[in-house]
Amino acid sequence: MLELFEKGGVLMYPILFCSILALAIFLERIWFYSRFIKGHDELISEVDPLIAEEKFDQASVACQRFGNPLSRIYATAIRLAGRSRAQIKAVVEEAGSREVAPLERYLGLLGTIATITPLLGLLGTVLGMIRAFTIISAEGVGTPATLGGGISEALITTAAGLTVAIPTILLHKYLTGRVDRMALDLEVKSLRVVDRLGK
Repeated sequence: MLELFEKGGVLMYPILFCSILALAIFLERIWFYSRFIKGHDELISEVDPLIAEEKFDQASVACQRFGNPLSRIYATAIRLAGRSRAQIKAVVEEAGSREVAPLERYLGLLGTIATITPLLGLLGTVLGMIRAFTIISAEGVGTPATLGGGISEALITTAAGLTVAIPTILLHKYLTGRVDRMALDLEVKSLRVVDRLGK
């Protein structure tokens, strides 16, 4: 692998960097998403009965103890208890938008990596072919041995770029789908508390 990496030329370094960065983003996002949804069910089971009994002060204290995105939305809704459903829903939707925004952090960068790595591989292909044709122009047709270096670099960088891009595209699609599901789940749970509190 090290020999192939060295044969690929200088563009193998940015491709390697992109692969490491893509993996780091994926792992960080998985960790963040697991923390994002932590405690939501426990919050609902504890706070919903308090809301039903109109113990809003106790419900607010319970929300502060959980400290997760859903608890902050609940706390916002509880502060507006007694107002019309439309008023509570408007404020809760705004709070929900703020909570959902961090879910999409770094996904744009991951998509950029998926786009740019094949282009880096293509650039390596072009540079390798330029080197090969430069040898042909200087030495005539030459032998396979003299042309092998440039063509080999061209093929290796293309393969490396695609090897990084294809999994990165799949990871990006997976994370995007997970964000959509989490945002929908948060919206459903938020509307439930709006229905309980709104007149």
